[in-house]
Amino acid sequence: MNTSNQQQGKEPVVRTATQAGRFYDDDPRRLAHEVDLLLEQHAEDRTYADVAALIVPHAGYYFSGNVAATAYMSIPKEKTYQRIFLLGPSHHEWLNGASVNSAADYYSTPLGQVAVDRETAHKLIAADNVFTYRPEAHDREHCIEVQLPLLQRRFQLVPPIVPIIISTNDFRKLKRMADVLKPYLTADNLFIVSSDFSHYPKYEDACKVDALTAKAIESGDVEEFIAAIEENERSGVRNLATSACGELAIATLLMMMDGQYEVKHLLYQNSGDADESDHRRVVGYHAFAIVRRSEEAFSLTEEDKRLLKEIALRSIEDSLADKTIRPHASLERHPHLLRKCGAFVSLHKQGRLRGCIGHFGEDIPLHKTVAEMARAAAFDDPRFMPVTRSELADIDIEISVLTPMRRIRSLDEFELHRHGIYIRKGYRSGTFLPQVADEVDWTKEEFVGHCSQDKAGIGWNGWKDAELYVYEAIVF
Repeated sequence: MNTSNQQQGKEPVVRTATQAGRFYDDDPRRLAHEVDLLLEQHAEDRTYADVAALIVPHAGYYFSGNVAATAYMSIPKEKTYQRIFLLGPSHHEWLNGASVNSAADYYSTPLGQVAVDRETAHKLIAADNVFTYRPEAHDREHCIEVQLPLLQRRFQLVPPIVPIIISTNDFRKLKRMADVLKPYLTADNLFIVSSDFSHYPKYEDACKVDALTAKAIESGDVEEFIAAIEENERSGVRNLATSACGELAIATLLMMMDGQYEVKHLLYQNSGDADESDHRRVVGYHAFAIVRRSEEAFSLTEEDKRLLKEIALRSIEDSLADKTIRPHASLERHPHLLRKCGAFVSLHKQGRLRGCIGHFGEDIPLHKTVAEMARAAAFDDPRFMPVTRSELADIDIEISVLTPMRRIRSLDEFELHRHGIYIRKGYRSGTFLPQVADEVDWTKEEFVGHCSQDKAGIGWNGWKDAELYVYEAIVF
């Protein structure tokens, strides 16, 4: 397949910069200076070695450029990609699907031209008719164009782009898009979703609405994201036109992800932060980096494990003495203990369970999770009386540090003895840790059935139409 008009002996097709002088400066020198200043403000920000995707605003640089810059600066300067997929909403045309610009060889900005990967664009269109090429979807659209000068100043050479405009209310079509795009979500490619957030509420309302939307995105769960959008719609917030103009592109990205990705919230501002004279009617801007998880990030040294055991024991001792839990002094030498992840703490006395409480959330550092769960296992497990000082010497502590949960669609993805199972249906949920399989003689179907019935309380077969997640555990 010919990838460009040049290879066919034709003049290259260039999509001109329609937003220069509107959303960003049309003078090359001034534009380069403006973008460089935005990026330099975040020169000391943390970078992530394996950024798979970004969610970036697309308003004029005066309003959202600072937030957008945080996203681009989260990518290490030396990082290279084979291509960049740019997904955004249609502000002008109703498509009932997605339009991939398979006609243009280049996108132009005042800083030069960015090549289009027309071969990949054609492959998407051939893969499913939910993808088409509609020129009117791209001609005036700004959501992709405004990302290009930032890319041009961040990367020494911008990889070819695949521009995709999404416009449909059919969730099944979004799922088809995600299925086609997911094989491209590899270390070779970068996905950029272009979206602003709340449109037109007053400043204080925007902060509340956008915080709820951000929390849902951080979960990585498309259903939580949609639920947050719907909750915002029902909230009665005055002048709230939308929670995210790129809602459809964000949902598509979330459906491509699984438990191997972690969403990092980088920065939030809204237009009222740029123009303090007008807080009556603002637009919200978030930046997120979606980072491919590394199993190495969950490795624990023997010293890490020893220290966590010490933290758990100290938590129980301090609680028995009615003291505040004492922080450990040497945590800076144990960076893995500062990582936010879930953990369970189990207490055994003479080989019998004496308490077990855990936390799945990745919202507090591991050392704090262990301290809090140890105290809860000793005193708050409703199945047992609180641990007393006299029996503390006979208590053995077992800690299970949890890897990120990954949603599964079939029990074929569940491995007995390796995976724990987490079942959620409505407001009910339950889990079995991986090591439970070592204590019983169950098949995987029995393992999940017992968890569904005994832990989640939704019946033996309730798991069949519930959400299923698997995770692993570092047990010591």
